[in-house]
Amino acid sequence: MPERRPAGPTPSAVIEDYLRGIHAIEEVGGSPAATTDLARRLGVSVSAVSGMVRRLSAAGLVDHRRYGRLALTDEGRRAALGVVRRHRLIETFLVEVLGYGWDEVQDEAEVLEHAVSDRLLARMAELLGHPGRDPHGDPIPGPDGTVVAEATQPLSALPAGTACRLVRVLDAPGDLLRWLSDEGVGLGESLVVGSWDPGGTLPVRLREPGRILRLGPSAAARLQVTVADDAGPVPGPGRAGR
Repeated sequence: MPERRPAGPTPSAVIEDYLRGIHAIEEVGGSPAATTDLARRLGVSVSAVSGMVRRLSAAGLVDHRRYGRLALTDEGRRAALGVVRRHRLIETFLVEVLGYGWDEVQDEAEVLEHAVSDRLLARMAELLGHPGRDPHGDPIPGPDGTVVAEATQPLSALPAGTACRLVRVLDAPGDLLRWLSDEGVGLGESLVVGSWDPGGTLPVRLREPGRILRLGPSAAARLQVTVADDAGPVPGPGRAGR
């Protein structure tokens, strides 16, 4: 049966961008979005955000809290998760069916997510086998908005010597994804965390013997991992491994 969006008028593309932007900030930071963060993310002025937030608040989609913080209402969250589902399914389709790289799909999906019909989206999901995650490891909400997210930790938070597996690259820019691809690193990669260098980079040992990946703080925080079940402390790459 074709998936259906919530009853009522379909939000405009601009409104959908705002709702997905607020959701993304909440997902990354774990707290309500600030108007300045949303303006930076969408590439618009703070005054433009303030005007749109008034519209979203009047429509019952956003709760504008004190100190410029924004939170999705229940209705706003349902609408946001619908856009997120479309975006992440489209990204998955572009990679799995059309052969795009995981660093190439963001801009394409941002355009297509406003145009794809519910019927086409349902066909895409069926063809893909109803995937639970997109090419970056982000959970794909179900048709009812249910999100099943795997518990992960940022690589930057793990102690030296921890063995782990890369399962998600959170909100990553295209240049980071391209660099990871050039280094042959993808989801499922086994990693061993080293000790932070004095210069502020984190060496990480890859599965291939002798290969060391060096990450800055932002990149290390975006790489979300699960700790291996049998991961006791093991020799990490450390500074001596350079």
